Amino acid sequence: MHLTELIKTIKERREALQVTQEGLAELSGVGLRTLKQFESGKGNPTLSTLHKLSDVLGMEICLKIKNVTHFK
Repeated sequence: MHLTELIKTIKERREALQVTQEGLAELSGVGLRTLKQFESGKGNPTLSTLHKLSDVLGMEICLKIKNVTHFK
């Protein structure tokens, strides 16, 4: 999933739950400025930040290993 898709998914989930940015920031412990930058596509959140946001929104972050055919 690309970052733009991730931003859209998290923002849509927040809105579906009718949680404001301020509310999500408070519940997750993520700074409001950080959240606003993330949702506007200007920030580069850490995995820890993504975990905090997704946890409050009832989501989980899943990492997948790419299919690698060979190593040199």
